[in-house]
Amino acid sequence: MTRPYAEVIGDPITQSKSPLIHGFWLDRLGLEADYRAEHVSADQLSGYLEARRADLHWRGCNVTMPHKQAIIPLLDQLHPLAKKVGAVNTVVRGDNGTLTGFNTDVGGFLEPLQQELAQPHLFRMARILGNGGAARAIIAGLAHQGFTLVLAGRDPDKAARLIADLASDGEHHTPPLSHFAEPTDFAFDDREGILDLVVNASPLGMTGQPPLAFDMSHAPPGAIVYDIVTHPVQTPLLAAAEAAGHPTIDGLAMLVGQAAEAFEKFFGIAPPRDEDDALRERLMA
Repeated sequence: MTRPYAEVIGDPITQSKSPLIHGFWLDRLGLEADYRAEHVSADQLSGYLEARRADLHWRGCNVTMPHKQAIIPLLDQLHPLAKKVGAVNTVVRGDNGTLTGFNTDVGGFLEPLQQELAQPHLFRMARILGNGGAARAIIAGLAHQGFTLVLAGRDPDKAARLIADLASDGEHHTPPLSHFAEPTDFAFDDREGILDLVVNASPLGMTGQPPLAFDMSHAPPGAIVYDIVTHPVQTPLLAAAEAAGHPTIDGLAMLVGQAAEAFEKFFGIAPPRDEDDALRERLMA
C-alpha cells in the first residue's frame, strides 16, 4: 500500500535539505509517510502538478527556485499572504484535488526573531541586502512588523519597485548595494529601545559565490545580523559579525522554521521542535 507523501520540487534539486528535515521529523514521530525530492524543470511544471493532483496519496510539495512565482497561475487558489508576497513555496492538495499555494518563508524568516518582536521598540530598522526572489518574503514580513526598510541591491530601481509592491506604507530607502561595501564613519545615535537588523537576502557568501561586500561599520551597535544562506552555515558575513560582537542568526533557522509550517500542512501534525538541536547537528554533518 502506498503511503502518504510530500515532496520538494525545483531545478536543480539535489542541494535541497528539505528531505533530511522532513524525514527527520517523520522518523521522530513514527509517521507512516514519506518526503521526497523531485527534479522538475520549467517545462515540466504544469504536467507535474496535473499528475500529482490526481494522486490521492500526494499531500503537497515545497517549491524552490525557479518555480516560486511561475507556479502561481497553475494553482486553484492562493493564501492571502502568498498573494501579497507574490511567491509560493508550499502547495497543499485538498481532499477534492484542489491545489492551494502558501508562503511559509515569511513565518520561517520571522520565527527566530519572535523573542525580539514580542518586545516594544521605539523604532525598528532593517538593512536588507539583496533584492532577488528571496527578498520578497523578508520585505513583506518585516514591513508587517513595523520596520523601516533599507533595501539595497545592484539595481535600486528594482528595489524601489519591490518596496512599492510589498511595503508601500512607511519611509523606506533603496541605496545601491555598493554603498555598504566601503567603511563609514557615521555616528549612530543611542540605540536603546531600537531593534536593528542586517539581513543578507542574496546568494552572496554561498559556496561557489563571491562573499557579500559589507563593511561592519554599517551595522549599528547591537544590530542582529541574519544571513539566509545555508551552505555554508557560517558565512563570511556571520563570522565578521560575531567577531565584531553582534548577535547572529544563520540560514538554518529560517530553513527549519519554514519547513515546520509546511510539515503541519502536509501531515496534519506539528513537528517535534524540541528536537531542533539534534536536527541542526544532522543538517551540519
